[in-house]
This record gives sequence, structure tokens and C-alpha cells, in this order.
Amino acid sequence: MKGLAGKLQQGLGCYHSTFNNSGSVRHNCKGQKHTAERSLWCQAAVGVTSVKLPATHLEASQRALDEIRATSAGAPNRYTLEKKSSLIAVGLTVHSTPVDVREKLAIPEAEWPRAIEELVSFPHIEEAAILSTCNRMELYVVALSYHRGMREVKEWMSKSSSVPLDKLEPHMFAYRDGDAAEHLLRVAGGLESLVMGEGQILAQVKNVYAVGQNAPGFGRQLNGLFKQAITAGKRVRSETSIASGAVSVSSAAAELAQLKLPTHRLADARICIIGAGKMSRLLVKHLDSKGCGQIILLNRSLPRAQALAEEFPNVAFSIRLMSDLMQSVAEADLIFAASGAEDILIHKESIADMPAAAEAVGSLRRFVDISVPRNIASDISSLEAAVVYNVDDLKEVVAANIEERQKAAAEARELLREEQQMFEGWRDSLATVPTIKALRNKAEAIRMAEFEKAISRLGDGLTKKQARAVEELSKGIVNKLLHGPMTALRCDGSDPAAVGDTLANMDALERMFVLTEPEQARAVQQQQQQQQKPARR
Repeated sequence: MKGLAGKLQQGLGCYHSTFNNSGSVRHNCKGQKHTAERSLWCQAAVGVTSVKLPATHLEASQRALDEIRATSAGAPNRYTLEKKSSLIAVGLTVHSTPVDVREKLAIPEAEWPRAIEELVSFPHIEEAAILSTCNRMELYVVALSYHRGMREVKEWMSKSSSVPLDKLEPHMFAYRDGDAAEHLLRVAGGLESLVMGEGQILAQVKNVYAVGQNAPGFGRQLNGLFKQAITAGKRVRSETSIASGAVSVSSAAAELAQLKLPTHRLADARICIIGAGKMSRLLVKHLDSKGCGQIILLNRSLPRAQALAEEFPNVAFSIRLMSDLMQSVAEADLIFAASGAEDILIHKESIADMPAAAEAVGSLRRFVDISVPRNIASDISSLEAAVVYNVDDLKEVVAANIEERQKAAAEARELLREEQQMFEGWRDSLATVPTIKALRNKAEAIRMAEFEKAISRLGDGLTKKQARAVEELSKGIVNKLLHGPMTALRCDGSDPAAVGDTLANMDALERMFVLTEPEQARAVQQQQQQQQKPARR
């Protein structure tokens, strides 16, 4: 293959792609995975033949772009037409990814700022946010290029988890722009939770926003998106019945344990809880409501465990440190793990020689591990006297109440659409910022050039005061002339119709003032450089 087509396909490979409704890209050509972006290059190149490349790289690049524009029959070209960066959501959830994969990507909240810093260090990623819970690990980024940004995010996920990309991709979801915003709003509203309508996820979204306030990589667009998501989550819970009687992961774990006991009575089991965090507090709350009067509570430090115990005066707690872990497990029939530990705490070898659980629970010791990463080895289930359940097993409980929440979910979706329109209107209004800057830069470049000419013609006889007066006059004229156009470009984004008018004004001004041409950009840059030189007296 010769000419431009040969050069493009030699450098990029032959790419063919399709988008699905979610915005994710899955495609193959001769066994290779490709991107939609490069598919455009390939399709454009196929129709170009016998084009000789010029001598210099710069000329060759420009000629290639001209040929692609001419042969793509009006198809959009990201490099020449895309005016704003892409909002991307990519990750793994409990709905499509087993816990043994999710736990390898889990990132503790304390590590979110570091992860954000690493992500925005990639050349095409401008902003980043992490949402990592027991049920999901999701990244939200603003990227200069959707496809290159996606590639960088995937590379980071694979590297940080030590999981090969081909093992991650079958489980991944990926959304772009409006779909990405919609997904986060659904997450905050509880529609994407394992337990529909649960409230803990909204608190976790708030944590992402709070952490982002001190993370430089959590920029303007993600700040606006997460603020809108928090507002949406609150509206869903206050204006619909989706949260009425809602259960959390912790309460679902209590329900599952009750379901698995022979007597279906939690009071018949000796209970041990590992961890004293938020999930453990919710777990104790539901166990208390089901009549559990005694609980062994293990934690790395006593003060936090004691603080939890004080909230439930009706429960008799035996508070212990983690050094008593195995002794406590041996004394219990039902063990819940809800700690923040990143390693396995209970191994098969430690359980194998333990006495059997009480006859009241069928002589079977049950472990319910709702930690991600998991804290209890799954191979314990191979023992005759023990069985392990993890977060994925909660689906059995969730299925029982999902039907009664569908009506409330339909109401929630209507509210989320309204919130999404508000966010997208605000985000679209940001598109005018570069135009405002370009218009002001051009006006300032022209003003400075004309001021220099005027001062030169007036000679060296001008005093500093007179020169300042002339300069102030030029600035005043420019500011008054720009007032109307600048007003037409400003919009708060709350009214979609007003945003549409503002974007139409932006396009008109860009054409009238030739703000998007490369020649004009170079001229503005030259004028800005001249401004930095000392003015003539």
C-alpha cells in the first residue's frame, strides 16, 4: 500500500470499530482491538492513493489532515473539529465483575489523592476522580481525547492492580460525556447499587467530592459533576419512595446470615464482627433489631470499637483487639468481616482444626465477608464444618425486594434526567470560555499593535502621562466594544435554551472574528509576545 493510506495504516494499523449504546468500544480486526478514533483515520486513508509525502514532517502532517478532510465526506474529525474535552466513566461493578477481580483494584480512600495525581500525569487526562467501594471501582476523568484518555486509564488500572488488561476488559464498562454523567447520577441515586435505593453510596459519592477539594487533579468539570450527583441523590431519596425500607450491604448481610441459619434466628448464633467502621455500625444496627443481644467486636484500636458499642446500649459487647482474632473466631458460630484490611485475615489452615460450631446452628461455622478486598479465604468453604459467603452472594437477598422498588426507580429516573440536563447545560456553557479568551486576546493584540504605531508616530516628545492617557483610551474603546459580545457568551448553564443561544453566539463570533484558524492563533501569540516588550517612550 502506497501514499498517504500506506503511511497511515503502516503507523496506525487497520482499524474497524463500532459503538454500542453504552458508549463502550469493543471491536476486532484480524485479532486486534482497536479504537473508534483510529477507525476514522483508517477509513479516511483507504480512499486516498498515490499521495507523496512532502519533505518536512510539518508539511506532511498538514497535507495528511487536508486529504482526510477532503475524503471523509463530511465525517467529523476529532483533531480539527472537537471543541471540548471528553468526560469519561470507566470501571467495574458488582453486577458484572466477581469479587476476586474487584478486590485487586480496590483503592482505600486515603490513597485517592495519590491515584488522582498519577492519572492526571498522563498527557491526555486533565481531571480525575476515584469511587472505590465494596461493590464498585469507578474512575471519572476529563480527557483531551476520548480514545487516548481511555487507553491511558486502562493502562493505569492494569498497572495499579497487576491484572492484565485482557483479564479486565471483559468486565469493564465505559461511558462518554452524557452517558458518563447519567451513570454517576444513577449511582448517587442508588439505581446502580446492588441493593437498590441504599443510602450508603450517596455518602461515598460525597466522600469523593470532599477528597477532591484538596486534590489538584479534581478540576472544574468533575467538581460540577459530583455536586450535581449529590443534589440528584438527595432528590431521589426525598421525592420518591425508593429509600423506604431500603437495605444496605450490611443489612443484606444480616438477612443472608439469618436465611442460612437452620432456625432462621440470629439470636441462636454466637456472633463475631471484625472491624468497627461504618459498615460494622450498620451491621450492629440490624443485628440489634433482630434480637442479637451479645456480640464479640474486634478492631485494631479500642477507642473506635468502644465508641461503636456506646451507640447500642441494648447489646452486650465483648470488645477485643485483633491479636485475639483466632480465639474469638473459635468462640463464634457466625463471623462477619467488615474491616479495612487489605489482606486475608483468616486462612483455611487456621480453621481446619477448630472445634465445630454449636449444634443450634447445625454445627457449621458461617463466615460472611463483606470486605473488599476480602478478609476471609474463600477455600475455607471446602471444609466440612465451615462455609464462606461474600458480597456477591448478597444477590440472593436483593432479588427478593427488587420488584417492589421498580416503580420508585421509574420516578427516580425522571428526576435524574432533569438533573442531567442541568449538568450538561452547565458543562456546555464552559465551551464558551476558550472563545472568550481568544476574542479578548485578539482584541488586545490589535489594540497593542495600534497603540505602538500611534506612539511611534507621535515621536519621543510624549510624556509618560500622555502615553498612559493614550493607552487608557485604547483600552476603554476595546472594553466597550467587547462588552456586547462578551455578554452574549456568558451563561450560567441553568437554562438549556439559553445555553443553545449562547453556543450559537459563540459559533457566530468565532466565524466573524476568525478565532479558530491556525493563522489567527499564531498572530495572537505573536502579539502577546510583543506585549511583553518594554513600551517606547
